[in-house]
Amino acid sequence: MRQKITPFTLCLLLVLAAPVPVFAQDAQAERNEGLSLMERGMRLLFDGLIEEMEPALGEMAEAMKQLEPMARQLAALIGDVRYYEQPERLENGDILIRRKADAPPPPKLPEPDTAPLMDLAPKGQIDL
Repeated sequence: MRQKITPFTLCLLLVLAAPVPVFAQDAQAERNEGLSLMERGMRLLFDGLIEEMEPALGEMAEAMKQLEPMARQLAALIGDVRYYEQPERLENGDILIRRKADAPPPPKLPEPDTAPLMDLAPKGQIDL
């Protein structure tokens, strides 16, 4: 009986002593290797912030793509913003941006873009 238990015990010890790969812990250990406790805490904090902000940043990028054509038109109209005073809001809600007196002449106005208006116009004959 003693001889049967010994090989079984030996096999059990070998199985338990064999290194078991733990990939997630290894990756985390490699990432945190050489970092102080404070640095690891800051890394965890920033990782959490980035994870929370990722959807909002994606939405903001989409909004910026939609605003890009209007921003380009505004930039063409204004030119260099250094030649303008600080904007002021009037009582009726209008925003006034005055050009500085010592500024060079403003750029020529671009031709109006009528292509979007043509797309909205009805096609064919209209009965009134």
